[in-house]
Amino acid sequence: EAQVANLADEITYYSHDLDDGLDARLLDEKKLRKNVEIWRNAARTVEKQFGPLADDECRRYFTIRCLIDMQVKDVVETTEKHIAAAGVNSADDVRLQARSLVLYSPKRRDQNLELRDYLYQNLYYNPVVHQPNMRAVRMLEHLFNHFIEHPESIGELSRKRIRKDGRHRAVCDYLAGMTDRYAIMEYQRLFGVQI
Repeated sequence: EAQVANLADEITYYSHDLDDGLDARLLDEKKLRKNVEIWRNAARTVEKQFGPLADDECRRYFTIRCLIDMQVKDVVETTEKHIAAAGVNSADDVRLQARSLVLYSPKRRDQNLELRDYLYQNLYYNPVVHQPNMRAVRMLEHLFNHFIEHPESIGELSRKRIRKDGRHRAVCDYLAGMTDRYAIMEYQRLFGVQI
């Protein structure tokens, strides 16, 4: 289940990021088609099924949906082969395996690495995205350091976990449980700085 969730998360995140990047005009379909094989393949499939779609939003929707479908099919087919080859019959058998059984095929893995690299170069490190992200990283770093030094200021349940899991783990989990809005409010309250 964890192995499936790991790849499902990857597929979901990249698909949403493609959609968001295109909506924000930080990504361009023509450049994706030229530089990213998995996008090119999905776009061709959509064209074969529906013809040239003039509506940008509709075309993107079907292309991303097709991309997700191609990835899921690949994972299912590849995973079935790995499970059969490993001869597993139970969850315990799966846990004893030296490597994950839920995988992309080598070709799809390479295509997804190409997509990931493209997203980093053209979306994640775009100043419009990267600068606010770096501000958030610095904010979380300040919050983390504050709560490490002042564990009495974290939530009661997290304080109770300090003895069992250690201060760093308890503070990490406390921060991970915050919504973005709450983390910003805590930062402003503790440091008197507007974000």
